[in-house]
This record gives sequence, C-alpha cells and structure tokens, in this order.
Amino acid sequence: MTVFTHFLATTLGVQAMGLEGRDKVLAYAFGMGVDIDHVVKAPFYLRAVGLRDKRGYYWRSSLQEPVALLWIVPLCVFLGTVVPIVFFTIHVAMDYSVSFEKMPFYPYSPLVTRGWLASIPDKVKERVLFVLLLVANVAVYWSQHHV
Repeated sequence: MTVFTHFLATTLGVQAMGLEGRDKVLAYAFGMGVDIDHVVKAPFYLRAVGLRDKRGYYWRSSLQEPVALLWIVPLCVFLGTVVPIVFFTIHVAMDYSVSFEKMPFYPYSPLVTRGWLASIPDKVKERVLFVLLLVANVAVYWSQHHV
C-alpha cells in the first residue's frame, strides 16, 4: 500500500481510539514509520536498477514483516501500551493485501509469499481502500466534532 492509505488508516485509528500524546506518536511511528526502511534500501535500489521504475523490487526489511513482533511485543510490555502492536498489525495487514513479495520471517526463513487477495489487481485494492478510509475518517471526525 502507499503512504496515503497508511496515513489514512493510522489517522482513522488515532481518531477512533482517541489517542493523544505518546500514544499518538507511537501510532504514527508503527502505522507509517516502519516504512523508513525504504529510505535505507534506496541506495541499493539505485545501484541495482537505476532511476527507472522496477515493480517487484524487494523494498522491505524485517522492520515491516510479522517477525518484527518479536521486538514490538516486548516493547509494548515495557511501555505498558498495545498501540504499537495494533498499528503495526494494521500496517502489515494492508501490505499483505497487495501482490508484491513478502518474507514474513525474514531473516530467519527464506519463505516468500504474495499475501492475500492476490487475484484482485493492486490498483483496485488501493483505490477502494483509499476511498473507504477517506470516508471513514470524515465520518469519525464529523461524529466527534458535530455531536
């Protein structure tokens, strides 16, 4: 999924859960911030592919795979909040709905999957989810500020 759908999903969760302060920061860090590994991998992409668009290039690291729960769960226990688990799980679920390769247990296993909903075109999933999340965000905002 794109940064736009991750932003809308995270914002919806923050609004719906009424998060403030530290929990709001954690929500955005784990709902969107885990994509920071793309910045780290950008030099490798440029070296391997150049400036052209290459669909299917493996941009992910273990930071945005389910295996990251091995450190996120203890962090949540330490912080006394489930917010990182909730927003990380939403992020991963959204990413696993598109068809690019994923390695759920990387670097501990070479298992590769395409996730779920692989038969539906990614652009259709992205557009439908974008519209649903946008409408839901507006509805939640409106209900919280006009009641």
